[in-house]
Amino acid sequence: MSCNVTADGRARVCFCSGGAPRQRGAASAIPGTGWSGGVWRSEEGQEEGVRSQPPAGSQRAALAHTFVPGSRSHLLLWPQFRVGHRGTIRDYPGISPSVDAEIIHKAIRGIGTDEKALISILTERSNAQRQLIVKEYQAAYGKELKDDLKDDLSGNFESVMVALVTPPAVFDAKQLKKSMKGIGTNEAALIEILTTRTSRQMKEIAQAYYTVYKKSLGDDISSETSGDFRKALLTLAEGRRDETLKVDEHLAKKDAQILYNAGEKRWGTDEDKFIEILCLRSFPQLKLTFDEYRNISQKDIEDSIKGELSGHLEDLLLAIVHCVRNTPAFLAERLHRALKGAGTDEFTLNRIMVSRSEIDLLDIRAEFKKHYGYSLYSAIKSDTSGNYEITLLKICGGDD
Repeated sequence: MSCNVTADGRARVCFCSGGAPRQRGAASAIPGTGWSGGVWRSEEGQEEGVRSQPPAGSQRAALAHTFVPGSRSHLLLWPQFRVGHRGTIRDYPGISPSVDAEIIHKAIRGIGTDEKALISILTERSNAQRQLIVKEYQAAYGKELKDDLKDDLSGNFESVMVALVTPPAVFDAKQLKKSMKGIGTNEAALIEILTTRTSRQMKEIAQAYYTVYKKSLGDDISSETSGDFRKALLTLAEGRRDETLKVDEHLAKKDAQILYNAGEKRWGTDEDKFIEILCLRSFPQLKLTFDEYRNISQKDIEDSIKGELSGHLEDLLLAIVHCVRNTPAFLAERLHRALKGAGTDEFTLNRIMVSRSEIDLLDIRAEFKKHYGYSLYSAIKSDTSGNYEITLLKICGGDD
């Protein structure tokens, strides 16, 4: 089977007049595309047409499923939300970058700081709009806004405000550098960033990394990690994951068999096969592969990874599987760990709140509430304080 949509989101569509499509595998979001999809089948005939209503019980606006003539397999696609539409921060209407820059300058110059004004502007503008403000600030006052923020603020409040005025690729590059800097490596942060960014984002991050540090991201990963874990990280860092909406059922069966032969079926494990398939195949393709794997092995891929692999490579591959199944749930779990228990992991908290604020923070909030029984908003409120708390709650965008 080979199914795809055009670059502008149009698809060749059909629906099955002889009977309702039945699902093969749960539908899921396709990261970075704004589409959701699942592989569906109908054993009855196909009829060209357009189905304009969402599936029963769905609030989606429209639905289409594509097929290839002669095949009874379908890729069901419906518009979920374009990137940015599941975030809590959007473009502010009628923005004047020069006026905002002036307000910010007045808020941080002289004795005392008007934190309320800073929070109001920087949490109510999209990152693209903040970059316009940064440019106006530099032109008007001859200084970098981030430098003035660092001079005037401190602690976690400073960190999150500086993060807000940093371009996304540069922010991620700096987060990766910090994860590898000094004694010890923050493997969990490396895994989180490299498994949740798209191939295009990874290429932008690698370029930003070299621009800022005059050293390649790959070189630093190579020097700070080792073995198969390093190999998997480098594969992800190269940004070579397929991100088309094409799903090939034959390839899914083939890859599932390869994974089975590389692990459950043999003495020892062929880690290279796991790395190649999980780090390079598209998320929708992997979802189908995991379904086929269960048919072959009678086990979930997660159980096989836990049984066949160990250490940081196991953690990384499990993170990929989790993201394939539900990226917002994976990030909700990361936030839960950052906020629970004694002390707060502000490094993780800031990164996820800022980096996902225009992508899928609404979905992360929903998954947080679903899995832990209380809202992300309330967790932040009980675990942080002062202007730092106010800023994070504004980014969070509301209680659930």
